[in-house]
Amino acid sequence: MGLMTSDFGVPAAYAVLVWWFATGIILFLDGLPQHTFRWSITAATAVLGVAAGVLHSSAADATAAGAFTAFTCAILFWGWLEMSFLMGFITGPRRHACQERCSGWRHFFHATSAIIYNEIATLVGAVVILVLTWGSVNRVALGTYAVLWAMRISAKLNLFLGVPNLGEKFLPAHLQYLKSFFRRRAMNFLFPVSIAVSTVVVAALVRRFQSAADAYHVTAYALVASLLGLAVLEHWFMVLPLPSEKMWKWAMRAPSQPGVTAKAP
Repeated sequence: MGLMTSDFGVPAAYAVLVWWFATGIILFLDGLPQHTFRWSITAATAVLGVAAGVLHSSAADATAAGAFTAFTCAILFWGWLEMSFLMGFITGPRRHACQERCSGWRHFFHATSAIIYNEIATLVGAVVILVLTWGSVNRVALGTYAVLWAMRISAKLNLFLGVPNLGEKFLPAHLQYLKSFFRRRAMNFLFPVSIAVSTVVVAALVRRFQSAADAYHVTAYALVASLLGLAVLEHWFMVLPLPSEKMWKWAMRAPSQPGVTAKAP
């Protein structure tokens, strides 16, 4: 017999808190003077090393605590990637805007060139997590990372194809050239597909949660489903007239404050 739906509350609350707080921390660090970026990424790299060790040691821990640990480690991996991109350490060979009349596949290749190094780093991160958890029962980190990666790719493509809200306030000054690859329009063909597919997956994960028979699986499904739900919410921010930046007002203190979202291509 599956666990009660009320057991969803604690993992869901944890996922929301980690998502909100981790985003805010990166917003804050990315808003500091650029000469602090090396210190920030050095500290983040040290944290990443600890997270890798903890993830490896928890890979065989098929308990609720093990699920929480793996989820947190995956978020730390992702946070390092976001910092490395938004602080300008790992972006792409193209570091200037596209001409206004550039379009079609040529424009797409230019946009890809602006972010390709970070995409390669993301792939490397996935391989590292896979190796650290290979053959183990606790796969929450890999599932968490996969959700973040898939939804970030979806968000990037939607920004490229065109949405009403481009999230310019979340781009730091040194990455403003990326706006030339965004397009403002009422809707694009991919957006409803992104929402529909991700919502179906959320529903499937919730069903798995409802039929789970042990604390590890109910926690695992609840964490990943909640994170995917938050990613769907971030997608809706691209089309709804909502000031999403207000959620991180505490971290966005400087007038030209940059930010972090999974959507910045």
